[in-house]
Formats: sequence, C-alpha cells, structure tokens
Amino acid sequence: MGRDLRHSRRWSVVHWLPPLLVLALLAAGVGAYRFEWGQRYLPGLAADPVTEPEQVLAPAGLDLPEWSPPVDDAVALDPATALAPDRVAAAVGDDLADPDLGRHVVGAVAALAPGSPEWTSGDGRYLPASTTKLLTLGAALEVLGPDHTFTTRVVRGPGPRDVVLVGGGDPLLASRSLTLAEAESTYPARADVTTLALDVAAALGGQGRVRVRFDDSLFTGPTDNPAWRRDYVPDDIVSPITALMVDGGDEPDSDLKADEPSLAAARVFADALSAAGLRVTGQPRRVVAPPGAEELAAVESAPLSEVAERILDVSDNEGSEVVAHHVGLATAGAGSFEAGAAGVLTTLGGLGIDVTGAELYDGSGLSRRNRVSTATLIDLLQHAAGPDGDAMRSLVTGMPVAGFTGSLTYRFAEGPAVARGVVRAKTGTLTGVHALAGIAVDREGHALAFVFGADRSPPDERYDAQEALDRAAASLAACRCTR
Repeated sequence: MGRDLRHSRRWSVVHWLPPLLVLALLAAGVGAYRFEWGQRYLPGLAADPVTEPEQVLAPAGLDLPEWSPPVDDAVALDPATALAPDRVAAAVGDDLADPDLGRHVVGAVAALAPGSPEWTSGDGRYLPASTTKLLTLGAALEVLGPDHTFTTRVVRGPGPRDVVLVGGGDPLLASRSLTLAEAESTYPARADVTTLALDVAAALGGQGRVRVRFDDSLFTGPTDNPAWRRDYVPDDIVSPITALMVDGGDEPDSDLKADEPSLAAARVFADALSAAGLRVTGQPRRVVAPPGAEELAAVESAPLSEVAERILDVSDNEGSEVVAHHVGLATAGAGSFEAGAAGVLTTLGGLGIDVTGAELYDGSGLSRRNRVSTATLIDLLQHAAGPDGDAMRSLVTGMPVAGFTGSLTYRFAEGPAVARGVVRAKTGTLTGVHALAGIAVDREGHALAFVFGADRSPPDERYDAQEALDRAAASLAACRCTR
C-alpha cells in the first residue's frame, strides 16, 4: 500500500515538476542513475534508453572516400607494443589531478595484449558504479556462451482452463511486438508477450475460456537487493528483479516501475489473450508450472552477445541484474543477487583475471558496497579483446563510442576532438562517483585499455568531474603513448 500511495502522489505533480524534481533530487544526493539517470526528465542530456541509441549523422560537407576492401598484404598492429609510462603520465596526469574529481582518484592504462605492463595511479581499488556491468556481462558471456538465448513459455496449468506464463529471465522481454518501422531501428530484436499470446490463442483454436497463471520461480531470494539504498526500488530508480519482466519493469506509458513486475507482465499477457479472441476470467495468479506440462507456445530472445551489447550501450540496470541472476544459476544453481555476484567473481577468477580484493553485491553497479581494482578491469578488457576472448567479444563491440552512441552520445564535448569515434568506454555514475573503463586508440594506432575512477567527488561538481575523466581518455587518444 505504501508504494501505491507514493505513486499516486507523484502522479499529481509529475506533469509540471519534472525538471525541478531532478534538480532537487540531485541536490539532495540521490545516488543512482538509470542510463546515467538525468535524461528521464532532461532528455537533452543523453540518448533515450527506452527507444534506441541516437543516429549521429556525418557533418555537412564532409567528403568521404569510396570504401574499398583491405589489401591482402595488410599487416596487423602489434598488440604487444610496449607502453611508455612516462608519456601516459604526461598525457593524463593533469586531468586526473583535477580537484573536481575529489580526494580518491585511480587510473590504469595498458596495451591490449594480456599480461602487458600497466601504468597505474592511485591505490587501484575503487567503487566501480556501472563499470560493474563489464564484469557481469563478461562472466555471463563466458559461462553461458554468446549464442545463449532466453525462452519465455506458456504451458497448460493445473486446472483444465489454466494457462501458465513461465518466465525464463529474458532481460529484454517486451510487452508488445514492434511495428515494421520500429523493427528497422531496434537492436537487438525483442521477444514479446503479445506475440506469445497470439500463438497461444492459435494453439487453443482461437476461442474458449482461460485463466491466466504465471510462474516466476526461476529466480529466488529478494527482488530488492539488500545492498542497494533503501529508496532505489520504492522511488522507481530501479525495478524489483524477477524472472518475468516486460519493458524492464516499466509500467505502460509511464516513468514509474511496476511494484510487481511478474504480475504486470501476466496482466499484459492476459489483455493480449483477450484481444486475440479468448475469454479471460479472473485475475492472474502466481503458481509453479506442473512438471512436464504441455507447452502451448514459446518466444526466444536475441543471442546473449546482442543482449550484452544493448545493456552496455544504454547502461541497463535491470537487464544486467537479470543476466547476473543467470550467472548465479549457471555457477551455483541459484538465481539470486548473492549467487550472481559470487558467480561473476568465480568465473572471472577462473580465467586468470585478477579479482584480488574484489567485492561485488550486485550485477549493475548500483550498490555502493562494491569494490574492485583497476587491475581487474584491465585484465578483463585485455581478455575480451585478446585471442582467447571470442566468447566475450561483445564487451568490446558493445561499449558506447565517444561522442556517438549510448551513454557517451553527448559526452567528450571537451578535450582533444580526436577522441570522438576512437574511444569506446563504459560509464559509471553514482552520487560522488564517476568512472570510465574502455579502450582508446592512440595517435600511433595502438589500442590501449584504460580505467579511470573517482569515488569521493563533490556531488555538486558532477559534470566537471565527468568532463575531467573524458579529457583523460581523450588525451590517451591524442597521445603517442607507446614505444
């Protein structure tokens, strides 16, 4: 009842106070960002995560040469090129010393070859915020495989007229199918419960009475992470996490989150069954599907490699938490926050990635208890880009591109312009916390892995702190930092 009442109060002002609300929340220190948060009410700040990353057109008058295939004698750059620590320090030192970053700043840079020497600054251990998603998705790609898909099913229930919607933990399950125009600009493809309802109606002959039941028992434990701030779920910063969610737990046509995402998904499914010609009686209820029940229909997600790219691009908190639960299922047989976080570290450690001192409590990076070292992120990026990292390659391809895509669309406005298009990085933002981890291509054409983090930054210097990290990454792109 408390959350329902809170929702009704917020609806009474949401149409005339959004910008003021955001400013008040930021001033008060609200600490989590959904796709780096601000664009929910100030859409000019970033691309819209509810739709797709923005298309960025080439500047007017730009004359591009005709494309031609590479010549047969093209020589690959040597990934083992030696890093020049003194040049790295000269390139990024002033930016990382910016007082807007606060009292605790860490940095690390290395060539992409696994095991390459690193340049480091600070003590190395930091609060990773959303750069945590790199760890979560890297572990998921490794343990599940890049071709893994998630299936949402409908089976016959315990009663003669019961149909059971069974959640398979699809991170991108949608409420409805896309129009042709939407499908052309949407990546990756989405499974949806409306299509599932049409298939069920066809399997049942298109008529008759049914009762809708739903099964979200794939995941266990709390749906609100105990390691999150207590207001994150009640204030709709992140949805409760279940195995049956549509539209990331969003309520239809709203900026609010559903109190019970599984029930909300079942209601959408029931409405779609009615629209398909079936007579739906009663309200959806939670059950456990009978073992071996007859399957009436199923829909399947895009491959995990594509799902991971989407989650990274727009910093999807709900999606990364769902994926982390799958890591827990694969490594410990439990789809929970605790098992997922433990499974991520176990999986990465098994690959030789240095997880010394790492503490993870979630899969998205919303928890302020998380701590990792810059070495962990550097090792992960080197592995994902290296010869043994085929399973994790989506970490590289999915990171936002500076000045062009995802959570970096409107960043890198300052600093060397050469960074735009040649820096790929995952952002991380909480109140007083800023992080950037990714790959920059320097002036010699050598790819460098980097991690920059500041977790004691003055909250009122948020944008200046972000710009300082952007300048540091841009300085790498402008640097001749290898010998």
